[in-house]
Amino acid sequence: RHCAPQREKKREREEERGHWRMMKGVTTTRSPCSLLRRDSGVNTGVRRRETRAVVAFSSAVRRERGNGRNGATAASLAFNKLRVSAERDQRLTSSKKKASVCQAQGGNKGGSSAYDYDVCIIGCGVGGHGAALHAVQQGLKTCIIEGHDIGGTCVNRGCVPSKALLAASGRIREMQNDMHLKAMGIQVGSVSFDRQGVADHANQLAASIQGNLKNSLVALGVDIHTGMGKFVDNHTISYGLPGRVDVGGQLTARDIIIATGSVPFVPPGIKIDGKTVFTSDHALKLEWIPEWVAIIGSGYIGLEFSDVYTALGSEVTFIEAVDKIMPGFDSEIARIAQRTLITPRNIDFKTGVLATNVKAGIPGIKPVEIELTDFKTKEKVDVMEVDACLVATGRVPFTQGLSLDKVGAETDRRGFVPVSDKMEVLGKDGKPVPHVYCIGDANGKYMLAHAASAQGISAIENIKGRPHVLNHNSVPAACFTHPEVSFVGLTEEQAREKAEEEKFEVGVVKTSFKANSKALAELEGEGMAKAIYRKDTGEILGVWIIGLHAADLIHEASNAVATNQTIQDLKFNVHAHPTLSEVLDELFKHAEVDPPKKKTGAAAKSTPVAA
Repeated sequence: RHCAPQREKKREREEERGHWRMMKGVTTTRSPCSLLRRDSGVNTGVRRRETRAVVAFSSAVRRERGNGRNGATAASLAFNKLRVSAERDQRLTSSKKKASVCQAQGGNKGGSSAYDYDVCIIGCGVGGHGAALHAVQQGLKTCIIEGHDIGGTCVNRGCVPSKALLAASGRIREMQNDMHLKAMGIQVGSVSFDRQGVADHANQLAASIQGNLKNSLVALGVDIHTGMGKFVDNHTISYGLPGRVDVGGQLTARDIIIATGSVPFVPPGIKIDGKTVFTSDHALKLEWIPEWVAIIGSGYIGLEFSDVYTALGSEVTFIEAVDKIMPGFDSEIARIAQRTLITPRNIDFKTGVLATNVKAGIPGIKPVEIELTDFKTKEKVDVMEVDACLVATGRVPFTQGLSLDKVGAETDRRGFVPVSDKMEVLGKDGKPVPHVYCIGDANGKYMLAHAASAQGISAIENIKGRPHVLNHNSVPAACFTHPEVSFVGLTEEQAREKAEEEKFEVGVVKTSFKANSKALAELEGEGMAKAIYRKDTGEILGVWIIGLHAADLIHEASNAVATNQTIQDLKFNVHAHPTLSEVLDELFKHAEVDPPKKKTGAAAKSTPVAA
């Protein structure tokens, strides 16, 4: 009993040190003050200021703990502001010394001291944010120009809020499945939901993540300028907002990265009113739940919203231009997806038709009219009347107004900025424009948030003089329906086309979730994993998964592609039992690769034989 207060004080001290280590990104067990002595260098002023920051941090944690709260997050942000200020003082002192040395030797010979920043990033979605973090890690003075919201489409109008809607609607669907629950001995009453509560969950998540991203940039000393950026030359950007004289300016940077992202594509003949005819940007607000929704496009966006709407009680009709739904999927996976995601639900589809004219309606009063035209003959074939229409026809780059002509570049006919494998912007002559890069949706290489972040890191590596090329075949993708679909690399159809051109044999191996103990324990045995590879070398060409937590499982395969592992290498990986990861374990173990061909003739005779 007498030792309990001492143990509690010791625990609190360790907690403070743990928060410090987390904030600093280190794993050492040394004290905060010893870390400061190590990091602050010889600058006494910096050391003194950082010591005050430690005291402020510890005091804030104790104060908030006394109030019954964990104050480490707020205190760490306050500390970081003090620390950033101290580090800036140290950099200024260092730069002044370098400048005096340079002047003594005959003046500035060039370099970042001639510019306001080392790197300027136009746009701060997931790609711009990832590039900024990596730039700071590499010691580059960095700024961001952002005209809208930190986090871009993904955080504010895409990946993040849509996952909140899918999480809520998924729980509703699960609790409404009486047979599934009764099979596990669970009985529930009637299930209801609050539409506004579901919408608020998505909005609050987006706001929280946006705040976290902004705080992380501020804490690292990244300057954030508000406005729409455009080029003056290769090293100069002007920025501002229409109708705002209080916002804007001009800055210089040694290297500039375009990361302006994309916006929803709306085909001709469709007028968006944001209420009855809308894009995913509007749908995420979940302002009402229509009884019957037509979704134009059956890609990832359309499938995910069909999952949400049907769980909340809507009927859905897909309108797809090509002859099959989910045209971007591997054909076999698409058939399974149709059986699990379409057929059992209140979903039908019309394929081979275009929505050539869509007239908005009035919720609950006037229906939306959709004119359908045959994709091949271009003849009008039908007119649909529905309560609402979601336009999910993909996205287009947001690259207007950049004044690319000032640097000798231009977008292609679709609006994408042409880039090299190193993310360098290509000029009109096809050659890289010095010091100008473009990442993410704006270049069109792979329109996914995590691909943009990877491209941003690659661009910074190239800026630092370390040549780097991202293997886009290693970038995974996922559709967060229930069950999920994920993949990396090629479809089986694409792989066989490649094999025919390059003259090699394709191997295909499959395994079912029905053989997995963890999936069966959750009564979620519907699903399959599929690997496509070269029979002669074992090179992994593609992996597709549909089933429980497929989006989490795909990364073993994508990382294998990124690190050039063969399917034989993966056979020796060990997986915990019982886990869903064993689905891939079984998949890779079943793959068969041709044995190496024996050398014949002169080659065989010249091979030395060991004694």
